[in-house]
Amino acid sequence: MKNNNEKSWSIARRDFLKTSALLAGGTILSSVPLAGAYAAGNDTIKVALVGCGGRGTGAAFQALDTKYNLKLVSMADAFRDRLDKSYQPLFGKYGKAKVDVPEDKKFVGFEGYKKAIAEADVVLLASPPGFRPSHFEEAIKQGKHVFMEKPVATDSPGIRKVLAVAEEAKKKKLNVVVGLQRHYQKNYRETIKRIQDGAIGDVVSGQVYWNSGGVWVRPREASQTEMEYQMRNWYYFNWLCGDHISEQHIHNIDVANWVKGSYPVSAMGTGSRFLRTGKEYGEIFDNHTVEFIYEDGTVLQSQCRHYEGTENRVDESFQGTRGKVYLSANNEGKLWDYKGNEIYSHAGKGDPNPYQTEHDELFQAINAGEYKFADAENAAKSTMTSLLGRYATYSGQMIKWDEALHSEISLMPEKLTWDANPKIMPGEDGFYPHAIPGKTKVI
Repeated sequence: MKNNNEKSWSIARRDFLKTSALLAGGTILSSVPLAGAYAAGNDTIKVALVGCGGRGTGAAFQALDTKYNLKLVSMADAFRDRLDKSYQPLFGKYGKAKVDVPEDKKFVGFEGYKKAIAEADVVLLASPPGFRPSHFEEAIKQGKHVFMEKPVATDSPGIRKVLAVAEEAKKKKLNVVVGLQRHYQKNYRETIKRIQDGAIGDVVSGQVYWNSGGVWVRPREASQTEMEYQMRNWYYFNWLCGDHISEQHIHNIDVANWVKGSYPVSAMGTGSRFLRTGKEYGEIFDNHTVEFIYEDGTVLQSQCRHYEGTENRVDESFQGTRGKVYLSANNEGKLWDYKGNEIYSHAGKGDPNPYQTEHDELFQAINAGEYKFADAENAAKSTMTSLLGRYATYSGQMIKWDEALHSEISLMPEKLTWDANPKIMPGEDGFYPHAIPGKTKVI
């Protein structure tokens, strides 16, 4: 028998299509006035950056490149060198007029985010995804508007926390934008609007891909503790990253949910460590192939891999009862009927950069004193979809949404200090244990 929570999740899935009819990218709310509005345009909107790596620095550039009166006033990162490498180009471009972060507003270590958040009106959250639930929770607790990167968690307890905090953000009328930037990309908005208006009938199947050669590796240094090594190489440890099916492929999986207008009820799939098997690759798989099954029986196929020298592919295709669609981050969006007639074509070579658009629209709302963005709920559920896929490939089992969502398995360390050990540790040979389908417990 399903408990009340499980029933509510089933209802939520059915309600997705009703909600998505109101979507305009990430904007799902009417323009509700905010307390402490910046409508006059004279007050400075103070910004904090939490997580000063490449994506966080990029988010800070994009925020400061909006036309509104913003100032970066605080920064936080676990590592001082990362903070410095972020601060230098930001200050170099904007100077003190827009980057006013004195030494006593640069916070280093695991707890510095709380102090950085306290200094600002708006927080940019871009630390490794495992920290997102606690950082998001603190930002909303302190009453701040939020831009946060995807994915928003790496395990089921983290997803549940983000969903609970998302409800608090709505109650407080705090804008939240998430870096699933395809929701802010013109070709996706225009094409998916036509799908939702019935241009190709009911969507009955689809294929989504993120196939690439993989990402960076940072060599181990003799002086590093295990915690520092894993933090420096966060991409290869699930408590920090969630595996690349979540960290990268979430973009395509999120598009599948958006197009379908719901979230899957179960998943099954296969994956392995086939080529990237060295100890430097931590515990993650290098390939995942998943079938996501939706409540109406639709099966959407998902594929991602990190193989050097093979064909790269990052795009989405869907089939409806009356036609088909192709989408890609290269500003392409096309619809055809089954006779080959083109229904719609978007080839927006001059379209705005969606990474910039998400900040433009967020800060436009904040500047105007409007409550317009509540991205966190969908981001949590699309992140959960990616975790559902990881659970399926790691276990080799059919995994149901409700069971996965309520899993109590937490990947986070018991404590966060430089001398503490994460839950996953290397063996005497330096290799990390990894999932073995048919043996590994995931929920």
